Amino acid sequence: MSVNLDWTALAVFLFFFALVTVMGFFAARWKAGPVDSHLDEWGLGGRQFGTWITWFLVGGDFYTAYTVIAVPALVYAVGAYGFFALPYTIIVYPFVFAVMPLLWKAAHAKGHVTAADVVHEAYDSRGLELVVAITGMVATMPYIALQLIGMGVVIKAIGLTGELPIVAAFVILALYTYSSGLRAPALIAFVKDIMIYIVVLVAVVVVPAKLGGYGAVFSAADAAFTAKGGATGLILKPEQMLAYATLALGSALAAFMYPHTLTGVFASKSADTIRKNAILLPAYTLLLGLIALLGYMAHAANLKVASPNDVVPMLFKELFPSWFSGFAFSAIAIGALVPAAVMSIGAANLFTRNVWKSYINPNISHAGEASVAKIVSLVVKVGALAFTIFLPTQYALDLQLLGGLWILQTFPALVFGLFTRWFRAEGLLLGWAAGIAWGTYTAWGNGLKPLATLNLGGSAYAFYTGLGALILNVVVAVVGTAIAGLISPRKAIARS
Repeated sequence: MSVNLDWTALAVFLFFFALVTVMGFFAARWKAGPVDSHLDEWGLGGRQFGTWITWFLVGGDFYTAYTVIAVPALVYAVGAYGFFALPYTIIVYPFVFAVMPLLWKAAHAKGHVTAADVVHEAYDSRGLELVVAITGMVATMPYIALQLIGMGVVIKAIGLTGELPIVAAFVILALYTYSSGLRAPALIAFVKDIMIYIVVLVAVVVVPAKLGGYGAVFSAADAAFTAKGGATGLILKPEQMLAYATLALGSALAAFMYPHTLTGVFASKSADTIRKNAILLPAYTLLLGLIALLGYMAHAANLKVASPNDVVPMLFKELFPSWFSGFAFSAIAIGALVPAAVMSIGAANLFTRNVWKSYINPNISHAGEASVAKIVSLVVKVGALAFTIFLPTQYALDLQLLGGLWILQTFPALVFGLFTRWFRAEGLLLGWAAGIAWGTYTAWGNGLKPLATLNLGGSAYAFYTGLGALILNVVVAVVGTAIAGLISPRKAIARS
């Protein structure tokens, strides 16, 4: 434990952490339906979440602790390019409005719990179901690790050192998730989001006031970027625009392919609930824009940090009293617990339904499914914790980059099947394999950077590798489906 421990901040931090812990265990009795009786109850909260609960839940697992840490860090480091998260969250909500109600209807009609369930129903292919499930599970693991990294940053800022505080926090998370399932993060999300809103709204008023106003903030940031040179700046450079646009579009298409965001969709009580959320959720985009501005404020405050990830904690430590810093740090830490819980539940649902039930015990009972999922959720959390403790942080960042690329390759199998049955499982499997292989090879060859470069006519065009892989995926899926249809036309799946 550090000698620089801020006891006031720690006391506030522990108070709110204890509050959400109690809420997490209470959540098992919060809604009707025994948690242990059915995977629907443990893994989807009984499919009974209305507009407000869904809004907080989806917002809670979409805007994570690492978002609060990483977005300002990126803006601090590179400037305008770090704002790509804003257009991608603007793009994603019309997509949610148009597509996710159809997915909910397909899942609700057949009692599906996962995206892989829906894919199997659409194409009657165990192979396609399995690759969608495995992709979802693999892509989720580094995402959970990033939440722990975000929590670790604020715990370190309070003055606690070593791994024990993170381990203790995650043990508590594991226990109440095991006990209450999806109801725990759904209930805690209320507290988390209200706290985050308070922290950000106070920060964007108080911090500029202490630094001489927004004019001084932007002037200081511009001076810092000018001195740094390169691709940094308050305004995008022409050569950055294609990369910025493709990264925003690709991220938007990938966002609701992740198991944790889809879990919030499947847990909603109606398709209309999802439409209302698509209308209400852009309020979080406004919040994200305000969060991003903290990166510019750090330049105006002349912060010197060892890592850009330390920008937000240091800003609060330098400019706010200890009690408010503790409040802010607890908000960020709780912001790690909510998505980490939902992510582990989403991964557990996939394993239970699409690996255990499909290949190991097809006759498992509903209560048996819930038991398996609870155990798997623990294993997933332990794996993410071990990843965070024993491997360098950069590994989690690199794998999260690849995870976004990989999960994007499930888009054709899941989304196209909601609108047409023309595609064949064979073609979609080939497309998935091509996208995964080319995208992974290209990203690896570029040093695990998110962008690839295309040289045409003497000019170089940088674009998001994941989106390029998706285009290849779709092309191969179309060609593969056409060939499969010619070879065995009678096996084409009729529209249901």
